[in-house]
Amino acid sequence: MANDVDLGSRFLHWEQRGTTAWVTIDRPERRNALTSNMYFGIRRAVDRLNASRSLHALVVTGTGDVFAPGGELGGQHDDGPLNIGELLGTGAVPFDSIRESRKPVVAAVNGLCMGGGLLITMLSDIAIASERAVFGAPELRRGVADAYHAAILPEHVGVALARDMLFTGRRLTAHEAERHGLVARVVPHEQLVPTTEDVVRNLLFAAPRARVALKRLINARYGVVDRITFDESVHGDEVVEGFRAFVEKRPPSWVPAELRVEGRA
Repeated sequence: MANDVDLGSRFLHWEQRGTTAWVTIDRPERRNALTSNMYFGIRRAVDRLNASRSLHALVVTGTGDVFAPGGELGGQHDDGPLNIGELLGTGAVPFDSIRESRKPVVAAVNGLCMGGGLLITMLSDIAIASERAVFGAPELRRGVADAYHAAILPEHVGVALARDMLFTGRRLTAHEAERHGLVARVVPHEQLVPTTEDVVRNLLFAAPRARVALKRLINARYGVVDRITFDESVHGDEVVEGFRAFVEKRPPSWVPAELRVEGRA
């Protein structure tokens, strides 16, 4: 299988290393913000993994000091002439495909990890983080009631900390994330790739059908993702204001006047 397989976005790079595929999120000019096509491309990579006879695992990672900060908020979905992800709406996101993947998906979190990047991390079979990584879920500050975070995050960190992260925008360091169950391991930055490769090797010693059965039981702990609520929120007026405020680098209009300061909220 050739390297740099077309995943539907020029910001995603596919590389096969032996029986493992690596997908690298590479959009440094926008801090790796995920366009709808990029979300769809990661989902497509998981589908390719499970359809392949020669591939046995997938690693998702980023470039520089950013893994993935979540979705593109500035409207710059410049992947190409056809916006597949926009056509699919929230159905383009890869979260369910990662959660249900029969073959292992590993997150190698090299840096900033927020929003959709955080979900990719939590739903991967194993997540390894560089000590430089930072984790957060700022969707409510953009007007989004993210049903995936509501269903997944509390199972990892507990209800109290999930509320803190979701309601206040609190960020966790890599070591805090490990302590609270967001990631399995934290390693020195230069050890992220070799550690990930070692984790994948060990994963592939597990009996495949038994591993999938156990994964199904573990996944059953997660709550139900209310897609109706999610879709309604994504298309609501608070999202319009939240995204506009982000682009204009100001607090959204719902922030009380006495708390508003110049700069991005």
